[in-house]
Amino acid sequence: MNLENLKKELIEYGRLAGVKNFTPGYSGNFSARFEDKILITSSGSSNGYLSEEDLVLMDFNGNPVEGNKKPSSEKMLHVEFYKQREDVNYIIHVHSPYLSSFACCHIPLDEPIMAENVFYFGQIPLAEYGLPGSFDLVEKTSKYFKDYNAVLMANHGFIVGDKTIKDAFLKLELAESYAQVVLNTKLMGGAVLFTQKKVDEINSLKKK
Repeated sequence: MNLENLKKELIEYGRLAGVKNFTPGYSGNFSARFEDKILITSSGSSNGYLSEEDLVLMDFNGNPVEGNKKPSSEKMLHVEFYKQREDVNYIIHVHSPYLSSFACCHIPLDEPIMAENVFYFGQIPLAEYGLPGSFDLVEKTSKYFKDYNAVLMANHGFIVGDKTIKDAFLKLELAESYAQVVLNTKLMGGAVLFTQKKVDEINSLKKK
């Protein structure tokens, strides 16, 4: 995919994230792998209202090589995700309400209550808090990238990476719904969890 089409993808999926209230205000950032560089949203931009001027091409050291704005302050978090996972081409980081609520309560999403969530996530772990934009945040969050596509960030938000922008966005959509369902079940007295046998049966579907 050429750079112009990549920009259009990020703009469109940023808009969709805004429509669904996954990325309120100035929060969050999107990125895409482009050859040996990374296309990322700029510092202070709003994912729901992106234009081409809000996208910056940078190298894997976080240095901008094209664009008139500064790359997102979370740029090194994206760099580390791409470095660890050659299969990941797109990353979405948002502060969506339900996922952020679990992140702020330091509660991982690890209850096996729905087949789709078991199948696609297994669980969504919780990374310890680090100051936004800091290397401490990168260190504490990136330890999960090798084994998980999606991670909650304590008192912060959620990050997900995948092969395509559509897959990353659908994982975000599914995770936000998962968080909402878990919250609802707690209000209703607690969900009935799958047994380990049922979890194994769901995971066996990946081999078919």
